[in-house]
Amino acid sequence: MKNQLKQNWKLFLIASLTLGLAPFNPPHFVGKLNWILGGNAFSGENTMQSKDLFDVFLHGTPWVLLLISGVLNISKKK
Repeated sequence: MKNQLKQNWKLFLIASLTLGLAPFNPPHFVGKLNWILGGNAFSGENTMQSKDLFDVFLHGTPWVLLLISGVLNISKKK
């Protein structure tokens, strides 16, 4: 599992730039993160629903995998 995370950094990068940012104008994930951190980037709703949490998970997973892969690859070189 650890080797797969190290070797698949290109796949994680592509997934982050496509699924992680889609829709692109403005990046949807950035708006969701802004909402989680307290700013409401959407309509008048103030609470996140379960579909919003799933959306954050869906768009955030490639970024988390890319971060883990990067850390593993950097620590391997040292």
